Amino acid sequence: MELILNNLISPVVLAFLLGAIAQLLKSDLEIPDPIYQGISIYLLFAIGLKGGIAVAETPVSTLVGPISITLLLGVITPITAFFLLKHFARLDRINASAAAAHYGSVSAVTFVAAIEAAKISGLPAEGFMPALVAVLEVPGIIVALLFARQQKSGGIKAAVHELVVGKSIFLMLGGLVIGALCGPAKIATVAPFFITPFKGVLCLFLLELGMVAARRIKDVREAGWRLVAVGCFLPLMHGALGTMAGIAVGLSAGGAAVLGAMTGSASYIAAPAAVRMALPKASPGIYLTLALGITFPFNLAVGIPCLLALARYLKATPI
Repeated sequence: MELILNNLISPVVLAFLLGAIAQLLKSDLEIPDPIYQGISIYLLFAIGLKGGIAVAETPVSTLVGPISITLLLGVITPITAFFLLKHFARLDRINASAAAAHYGSVSAVTFVAAIEAAKISGLPAEGFMPALVAVLEVPGIIVALLFARQQKSGGIKAAVHELVVGKSIFLMLGGLVIGALCGPAKIATVAPFFITPFKGVLCLFLLELGMVAARRIKDVREAGWRLVAVGCFLPLMHGALGTMAGIAVGLSAGGAAVLGAMTGSASYIAAPAAVRMALPKASPGIYLTLALGITFPFNLAVGIPCLLALARYLKATPI
């Protein structure tokens, strides 16, 4: 319960709630669109830089197996999410793709919560787990957005090119490469701008997203109970898959559970920024409520404890 409260009572989550309350109370609070666009660009590039630093600090030989399985998970999870959201939750192609992008990516707060929960349970995870967060951040977004773009002229190849060179994915991938090439020593020269203020800027981003989600909450009401069911089922299904995959590549019980929590989470930083740019017609009321309103608290209260128990069982019962 303490872990749940510590993560729910955090600046970024409360900023999202404040934005939603402001909209529901009809406050005149608003973030001008040019400023919001600037915040999105900042966050996407900073996320890439931070991920690149984590990759630079970890020996390549240690990462081969975990990175390979993480990339595979990043492809599988948006596919399963898309089909469940489209055929069970009955979302249209655009909104199913937008929501699937969130489930294909990763929630940094859920990752931190899983790391702490693993320590408390006596199952500390490997030190290179932050590098896997960077690896899982982008592929799922690309795969999910392809579902929305596959009917455009030029086919899949043109869609991939459009997404990779689009500013959302381009900034994250570019930042990842720059961070990995420069390493922590050289990135330290720009850290006061890109690393230190990150969480403060993130609060402003979540404040705007809270207002946007509150404006579109009617979309979730229209989707009904099926959407809520998917928001609770996906973290368990993806989480169990990630935990078993972690055990298969030799991670410790704690590391496997953390990988499972990452896989079962839904992004509310990278994915919303990418989706807002790539799929402006998608409803934030659907994908933000799924990620922050349903899956995030569900993972803290139910998902992470279940995955730690599963990882402990699998390690004690080798197949």
